[in-house]
Order: sequence, then structure tokens, then C-alpha cells
Amino acid sequence: MKAVYLRRYGGPEVLELVERPMPVAGPGEMVVRNHAIGFNYLETKMRQGEYYKIPLPGGIGQEAVGIVESVGPGVTDFRPGDRVAYLTFAYGSNAEVTAFEAFRAVRLPDSVSFETAAATYVKGMTAQVLLKRTYPVKPGDDILVWAAAGAMGQHLVQWGSKLGARVIGVVGSEEKMQAAKAVGAEHVLVSSWDDIAKRVRELTGGKGVEAVYDAIGKDSADASMNSLAPLGTFVNYGSASGHPDPVKVTDLSDKGSLFYTRAVLQSYIPTPAQFKIVAEDVMDALGRGILKLPPPTIYRLADVQQVHRDVASRKTTGSLVMVP
Repeated sequence: MKAVYLRRYGGPEVLELVERPMPVAGPGEMVVRNHAIGFNYLETKMRQGEYYKIPLPGGIGQEAVGIVESVGPGVTDFRPGDRVAYLTFAYGSNAEVTAFEAFRAVRLPDSVSFETAAATYVKGMTAQVLLKRTYPVKPGDDILVWAAAGAMGQHLVQWGSKLGARVIGVVGSEEKMQAAKAVGAEHVLVSSWDDIAKRVRELTGGKGVEAVYDAIGKDSADASMNSLAPLGTFVNYGSASGHPDPVKVTDLSDKGSLFYTRAVLQSYIPTPAQFKIVAEDVMDALGRGILKLPPPTIYRLADVQQVHRDVASRKTTGSLVMVP
């Protein structure tokens, strides 16, 4: 079977499509033939060896959807022929077939296509924990979402607005404003010309927002902090521009006893039971149309290098999906 393979860290050129042995399901595992593979911006960092040192030589990717081909000893919740979405912390989903821990999968509703599920599953899980656990969004809240036209940002904007929040989105260019508005942002600011914190204060009557969801990091951290209302929560969940500078405890108190966290999905789903709660909530949101995002951009798995180049160019909007 064909799989993306890395022998060293580096640019997109290190991603090779090679023939690999067909995986076998071990105890507690299952084998899935992938029909659509979700792409996450984090994979560019993994490829470069930044933040996450994935084992090399080896595969890359953690999410996909497909059909169960076989199950290993001890697996009773799934059987061959089931349609599933999965997230594995053992890398290798950029492949035609993957073996992984069965408890990392969830059944796919019949009404949800493979491509839609691949575009949403892990991003939806991340949005679920950020909006319902890290800072539980309430009706009437004002929240600020950076990179609001990107795949992850669109999930936060749409689900946040469905939870009753007024969402202010930040995008990198005027061309991306409509994408953020289309999924529910009430106001959209452009980071290249707007004074973000000043505009947020104007839009909230001087109050600031209850929560900021920031995946940019170093370049946006100050504006995020200065956009918060007293007792507001700064949720950093990514570092596209590098890690934010260290924050002094007194900075938090001086700005209104703020809360500051670096949220990572894996921390919220360490057990099968916790994983199942989050995953099934995402599938429910997809099935009921709570999450109904624009169709993803589709690439072939063989074009994985181009996917990484396009994402690095920052010209893409919404989710990207690869098909074998």
C-alpha cells in the first residue's frame, strides 16, 4: 500500500510517497482503508521537526476516515465494513491503509460524507474542547477568533456563534473577510491594517471580549491580551508565528485578573471515555447541521508536497482533504 514517508525533517520535498507493508491489526487495534484524509496545519510543523518531534524514519498524519477492514483481538465495538473517523497519536494516517488503537475511532453518520468528516473531525474535536471546556462559551458572550477564515478558525466561528456568542473574527487579508462572515462572524477585522485591540474595544462598547482563541502566537499575543474584558480568558492553541513571549503574573492582574492557557487537544481526551464524549459530540454536530462548513479543497495523496506548499503560502481558506 502507498503511504507518505519521511526520512528526515525539512521542507515539503522530504515527503515521499512510497510502498509500505500492509498493516496488521494487533490487540485492541483495527485496520481502516482510508477514503479521505484530513490535513492539519500542525503537520507542517511536524514535517519541519518543530514543536513535535515525530519518529523518523516514519509516517505522518493523525486523522482520516474510511471503512474498517479488520479488527484485532479484544475489539468489540467495531467490525469490518463500518464507516469510521479516527484520530491516532501514532502517526501514519497519510496512507491508503492505517492500523491504530480502536478506541480512537467513532462511527460516521450515514448522512455525512467521507470528505466532510475528514475536513471536520479533528478540527471539530479541538473546537469542542476549546468552546465547551477551556472557556465554556455562553449565550451573549463576545469572543475573538484569530485566523477566522482558516480551517480551524471557521470551526470556532461557526460553533461559537451557534452556542450564542457574538464572534469577532480576525483574518490576514481583505480577500478572506467573506469566508469568515459566511460561517457566522458578526464582525471581521484584518490584521494587516486594523488595530485589533482598539477595534475590539470599540465593537464591545469598551468592555472587551470574554475569550480570545489565538492560534497565531507571538505576533498576536499582545493584541489578544489587550482585547480581553476583566476576568477574560486568553486561549492560545497554536503558534503559527512562533511561541508567544513569556507573560508575567502581574500582567494578568494588571489587565483585570485574566486567565491564560495553552490548550492542547490531547490533554482533554486521555481516556477512551473522554475521547468518546468529545468525538460523539462532533459527529452529532455534523449530523444535525450545527457544523456545516464550506466544502473542503480536495487533493490527491500523491500531491502531499503541494498541500504543504499551499498551506505555507497562507493563500488557502477552509479545510484541506487528501484522497488516496
